[in-house]
Amino acid sequence: MTDSLTLRRYGAGDVELLLDTLVDTWAEAHADHADVTAAGFTPDALRRQIIGHARRDDFALVAAYADGHLIGYGYGFRCTPAYWYGEDLLPHITPEDARTTDSLVGICELAVRPGWQGHGAGTQIHQALVDALQPRWVSLLAMPGSAAQQLYHRLGYQYAGPYKTGPAGPTLDLLLLRIPS
Repeated sequence: MTDSLTLRRYGAGDVELLLDTLVDTWAEAHADHADVTAAGFTPDALRRQIIGHARRDDFALVAAYADGHLIGYGYGFRCTPAYWYGEDLLPHITPEDARTTDSLVGICELAVRPGWQGHGAGTQIHQALVDALQPRWVSLLAMPGSAAQQLYHRLGYQYAGPYKTGPAGPTLDLLLLRIPS
């Protein structure tokens, strides 16, 4: 099924044209996940998040298409450990190289439409993001116990600690992946 995928890389300047389709794809990918909505993650919040992140010069988005239709995407950007982990969690990140690196990418979203989940599309999108941004470390946040964690563990991510999204926000799992040199 993933043999027929076409991957395209986009930059920050492309987001405005893609935004509605990205949000629709995300909503479809999370339609059966009541925990996501209960945690405050909504299409409107995603829209604001993408617009805010797309202001970064080092923003990269990879979209996967099948027969000309968007079936999934992921995006991320290069950042400092202090920015990504936050001052409270930063001292507890191990190994030390992950908290002192100057080559960290935060992946903010990786969403695949349900009919394509479990067929390698997420893996291909993830690899294309890593190839585009060329980090030494990659980090992302995941809902505890989510099905997506199976993909992240297959990719080699390790649990790095709990990440509180704000005073009233949910606690997510902070995951880390070291990219071999």
